[in-house]
Amino acid sequence: MITFILILSILILVHELGHFIAAKQLKVKVEKFSLGFGPKLFSKKIGDTEYMLCAIPFGGFIKMAGDSSEEFKGRQEEFLSRMPGQRARIIFAGPFFNYVLAFLCLWMVYYLGYPRFSTKIGELVSGLPAETSGMQVGDKVVEVGGRSVQYWEDISKQIHAKRGEIVTVKVLRESQELDFQMSPEVKEVNTVFGKKVEVGLIGIKPSDEIIKVRYGIWDSLLKGTQNLVSMTAMTIVAIFSIITGTMSFKESVTGPLGIFFIASGAAKLGFSAVLHVIGILSMSLAVFNLLPLPILDGGHICLAGLEKIRKRPLAPKIEEVMGNIGMSFLIILAVFIFCNDLIRYGYWDKFLVLFGK
Repeated sequence: MITFILILSILILVHELGHFIAAKQLKVKVEKFSLGFGPKLFSKKIGDTEYMLCAIPFGGFIKMAGDSSEEFKGRQEEFLSRMPGQRARIIFAGPFFNYVLAFLCLWMVYYLGYPRFSTKIGELVSGLPAETSGMQVGDKVVEVGGRSVQYWEDISKQIHAKRGEIVTVKVLRESQELDFQMSPEVKEVNTVFGKKVEVGLIGIKPSDEIIKVRYGIWDSLLKGTQNLVSMTAMTIVAIFSIITGTMSFKESVTGPLGIFFIASGAAKLGFSAVLHVIGILSMSLAVFNLLPLPILDGGHICLAGLEKIRKRPLAPKIEEVMGNIGMSFLIILAVFIFCNDLIRYGYWDKFLVLFGK
């Protein structure tokens, strides 16, 4: 739980800090800086800004002077007194800071040691080729199809590609090398983008043994950058696939409960794994916030761009309606994701008990 709250707090703090710093650079008065929502646990005013820590950790915000048409009085220090491009810069700074955090985290992950599962077998699936051929828990896989393997993902790649073929798996058992021949079973699975593909499976699962792979400072910078670019592209494609219906929203999106389990698992693997989770979530938060939807940062940037093109802002009533639509959409989305998490992790029935169901 502590790891989960810490990760959420870091993501939110960095995001709001981006908005805060950009606002200060452009001489916009920031009235409030809050980490969390709801009842105040701590509050201190420094200069023009009240800094708050609130009870509900699932969010945060900064309150700028004159950031709505109702409050705008035409003062130089107010948000709406700035040009559309300057307002867009303040809004964009939040996701940008999240992306910078993701970059730094992934760089440090490869420098401190990227955690990977070893090739030691932790579990055999009954009735599948590995078990029927005589392989045992504790065996260490050293070769698959004549190719040496260093990490568990190497085994998976080789086995998946050998569907329907006869493959030799060499293992190390108590200092003795043993060869096992088997034909991986063919199974149809969905890729992360919802595409159905056939892969080979022999029924083995990794042990808890972790190998930390460390890189030099420049190699880790390169690896971290490659990982970040790859994950960003995958996230964008995944969002597009969900919108077009080629990827299941229900199976591919997780919420606070899912993040809690991910954070808990990462904490058991060590600091590098926690950094990796922070990096992935921070990148995802940046991409999500830049979607052109009302109430998200991307939506506000689009409105600023539209104002620059039209040479005048939208009518306050139209902005209010768009904001309400965006808020309603986010609330419905949050409720759906929360309920989906409860079902996915087996807590739905327990949740219904609270309502006497």
